[in-house]
Amino acid sequence: MKFQTSQGGLVYSTDSGRMCPGCRRAVDQCTCAKAPARPAGDGIVRVSRESKGRGGKVVTLVKGLPLEDAALTALAKQLKAACGSGGSVKDGVVEVQGDHCERVMAYLQTQGYRVKRAGG
Repeated sequence: MKFQTSQGGLVYSTDSGRMCPGCRRAVDQCTCAKAPARPAGDGIVRVSRESKGRGGKVVTLVKGLPLEDAALTALAKQLKAACGSGGSVKDGVVEVQGDHCERVMAYLQTQGYRVKRAGG
């Protein structure tokens, strides 16, 4: 027995169970829902300062951290606390509000990361 959507995508099959409408494989073998792996960096964490597209507000960006999402969020929380400001994690990049490049670099070096200043 097979069920299909009105657009023609297979939703369920008695042979393999629920089907992913994107890749049309069984849900446990689905490849489209998995998050793409981040490219492996060169082992150097880069800290930069950016204000473009943010209404003139300055943000410190931390790129190249070799961590999974949960660990990256935890490190971002520690960085924000060390700087006394807010921030977020977007697409594997930690954003800390304000110009805190020196503090962030010092903190990351105490944690054992190789850190470089990127940008101007």
